[in-house]
Amino acid sequence: MYVTALGLLDFRSYQQAEVQLTPGVTSFVGPNGHGKTNLVEAIHYTATLGSHRVANDAPLVRAGATRAIVRTEIRSQYDRDVVVELEINPGKANRARVNRSPVPRPREVLGLLRTVLFAPEDLALVKGDPSERRRFLDELLTLRAPRMAGVRQDYDRVLKQRNSLLRSASQARRQNRSSAAESQLRTLEVWDSNLARAGSELLATRLELLEALRPLVSSAYDAVARGKGDARLEYKSSVLLEPGVVSREQLEEVLLAAVREKRQDELDRGVSLVGPHRDDVVLGLGDLPAKGYASHGESWSFALALRLASYDLLRADGGEPVLILDDVFAELDTQRRDRLAELVAPAEQVLVTAAVGADVPAELSGARFEVGEGVVQRA
Repeated sequence: MYVTALGLLDFRSYQQAEVQLTPGVTSFVGPNGHGKTNLVEAIHYTATLGSHRVANDAPLVRAGATRAIVRTEIRSQYDRDVVVELEINPGKANRARVNRSPVPRPREVLGLLRTVLFAPEDLALVKGDPSERRRFLDELLTLRAPRMAGVRQDYDRVLKQRNSLLRSASQARRQNRSSAAESQLRTLEVWDSNLARAGSELLATRLELLEALRPLVSSAYDAVARGKGDARLEYKSSVLLEPGVVSREQLEEVLLAAVREKRQDELDRGVSLVGPHRDDVVLGLGDLPAKGYASHGESWSFALALRLASYDLLRADGGEPVLILDDVFAELDTQRRDRLAELVAPAEQVLVTAAVGADVPAELSGARFEVGEGVVQRA
């Protein structure tokens, strides 16, 4: 699987851009702030419907424009050409077309392109908040099984509604409006069940994913760090998970029981305290947690191992993903830079961005584009 062409209209800094791509390594080289990351961000957006740089779509639309269009041509693993066109409309519903035909929802395009993106922001996977690690898991889940996009949306919708009810019930109790509080509590019981049902599906798939990732992360860390450390992953749930409790039905029961147990605390705080949205993944090196104990170099090695393991897992599923390395080499020491280049060079398509050509290791020589002042030119 690889991208053969990218077309942009009013996306980020580009009023218009057209880039033809080939398998192998392609580098985009140019000064910072001139648009090279915008190109690979658009490709990654096609695969995930999200940006690795911002939380919402508004910054993706060029200043003064009302919408942005990303058109990506893909050669699939079956030698079939697919054209995905995404129309980004901040404040409105986004639209999508596949081979010029509209699809009911943008998420219908998920799975047509798969990418694994390395970026300086990846250091937050090790050093950042739990939300960074949850996002890592959930994006990988969706790349493997696009239907999980619907599960995640369902869970977010239930969580939003339940939090609203908790706030309303909490306020009614403080104001001694007992009848209103009782009515909201009865309604809340319905949303408890909805939260447990949607949450159990998300939790189960996360646990399955982590089980598959563990040996791959360990192997990738060993490759990047050359045997200096034992990388571990452990899922930290907001509920107590007994050994052997793995089925959707069992997890639903556990979540529902925990929700009921936390009822008073949730009403006091007006927020849901139980569910996958409160979970974390503990990253460990040997017997110590990586966060707070790993050196800067070890943290980078762990972040790289997570991405390399994701690539290996997706490739094992069938269809090699596109590898994107966005300004990563400038962040790494010489040893890690060379090792990463050696590990990713055999991939079917690798897209690299760098401020200067010297930042791109010799192992990743290939096609090159110069990017400057919103212009992309083949070097």
